[in-house]
Amino acid sequence: MRRILIVLCGVVLVSSCAWVKVSSMGESVRLVQSTKTVESCKRLGNVNAKVVSKVIFERDTEKVAAELADLARNEAGLLGGDTIVPITEIYDGRRRFAVYQCFQSKGNN
Repeated sequence: MRRILIVLCGVVLVSSCAWVKVSSMGESVRLVQSTKTVESCKRLGNVNAKVVSKVIFERDTEKVAAELADLARNEAGLLGGDTIVPITEIYDGRRRFAVYQCFQSKGNN
């Protein structure tokens, strides 16, 4: 019984840690919730993000959403985007984001 409790405590601790780190390129990408914000931006495409949403129990929805956004920011940065907008709801640890370029890139002066 004690061994089971130790294992469960370990799982809880691991699941509470941040699993996703934002890359240097992802740091320059912002998350917006409304497509109205990106009406004048150039759409570059879509990215799909996936994280573990259940570790014995369902993970906190806000934490899953934040990790999905961080993954999408990383991918958007690789595409040259600076803004992402979620275009689907979170389902089974997955979410799709649209990637936009809204600001003039520093290399294109």
